[in-house]
Amino acid sequence: MPAVLVAETASSPRADVRGALRDSSSVGLAMIPLGIAFGLLVVHAGLDWWWATAFAALIYAGSLEFLLIGLVVAAAPLANVAVTALLVNFRHVFYALSFPLHRVRSRVGKVYSTFALTDEAYALSTGPAAQEWSGRRIVWLQVLLHFYWVAGATLGALFGALVPFRLDGLDFALTALFVVLAIDAYRARRSVPVPALAMVCALVSALLFPEQMLLVSLGLFTACLLASRILLRKKDVDA
Repeated sequence: MPAVLVAETASSPRADVRGALRDSSSVGLAMIPLGIAFGLLVVHAGLDWWWATAFAALIYAGSLEFLLIGLVVAAAPLANVAVTALLVNFRHVFYALSFPLHRVRSRVGKVYSTFALTDEAYALSTGPAAQEWSGRRIVWLQVLLHFYWVAGATLGALFGALVPFRLDGLDFALTALFVVLAIDAYRARRSVPVPALAMVCALVSALLFPEQMLLVSLGLFTACLLASRILLRKKDVDA
C-alpha cells in the first residue's frame, strides 16, 4: 500500500486537524497581520468594510487582492481585471505541477484545495516535512490559512472604519511575508544555486521588462530549471 494511503488510514481526523494547526501556526501569525493591513487599505480606499471580507473569502489571492483595491476604486473594465488576474496568478500554473493534489481523495476536497492553492499553502505542503501528510491534513491546512486571511481582513476593515488617519507602508507586509517564506524554504533545502538563479532572473526581468517583470521572471526561471534538469539527466545517462 502506498505510504500516503497508509498515513491517511493511520491518522485520525482529530490528529490531522491538530497537525494542520501546528503546520499553519507560524504562517498564520503573519497572515493575520497581513489581512489586517489589507482590511485597513480597503477602508482607507473609500470602500465599505464588507468588501474586505468578500475579497478575502471569494477571491483569496493576496497580491491580486491588493491590486484589486485600486482597480475597483477606478472602476476598471472587466477585461483589465481579467488580464491583471492572469498575469499576477500565472505562477499557479507551475504550482500545480508539484502540489500534492493527488493525496486529496474527495471531489469536494479537490475542488476546494485547487481554489485555496496559495503561495503559503504550496510552500508548506511541498516541503520535505510534508511528504507523508494525508489529504485531510493538507485540506485542513488550507482551510485554516483561508480562515486566518478572512479573519485578519475583516478585523482590519472594522478597525479601519474607526481609525481617522491613514497608515502608510502596510502594503509592504505582503513582500515581507514572501521573504520569510523564501528564507524558510532555503533553510529546509539549503540549496544556494536555486535562490541565486531566481534572483538573477528577477533582476534581468526588472531591467529589461519592468512592465512584465513577474511573468517574464517566472518564465525565465522555469526555463532555466527545465534546462538544468535536462542537462543533469543527460549527464547521468552519459555517466
